[in-house]
Amino acid sequence: MLADDADRVLAIYQAGLDSGDSSFETRAPAWQAFDTSKLPEHRHVAVEVASGEVIGWVAASPVSDRCAYAGVVEHSVYVQSRARGRGAGAALLHALIESTEAAGIWTIQSGVFPENVPSLRLHQRAGFRVVGVRRRIGCHHGRWRDVVLVERRSDIAGVG
Repeated sequence: MLADDADRVLAIYQAGLDSGDSSFETRAPAWQAFDTSKLPEHRHVAVEVASGEVIGWVAASPVSDRCAYAGVVEHSVYVQSRARGRGAGAALLHALIESTEAAGIWTIQSGVFPENVPSLRLHQRAGFRVVGVRRRIGCHHGRWRDVVLVERRSDIAGVG
């Protein structure tokens, strides 16, 4: 993911936010805020071969600045609605897993709304497991929402 991808990445992000089932966020940030919050070596885009258009992205952020959590990241993955179901999400998670394992990161985690069944299935197929459900963890559009915490523990990096 490069700065040249910013417009497409943020448009895909905003479309996902507009769906109402992808995040507590409601507005995609400006590129500078997005860029500085994501780990540079763990940001990837999926590009449609025929058009060269960015159709999805994945990015990770540290969960904490405490040294005990140095090998734990939280990620987001978004795919343009017309490109879903064609393997872009799986390819993006695969790229993230490869880059994090190469960097010694032992846990990738994310929170997913339980209504976002396609995302939960995508994560399960990529080796993520459900850790638990955080009940009524946040208010979103006037409604208290649950979040399913998913994680993938590396078999080769860190503690496995």
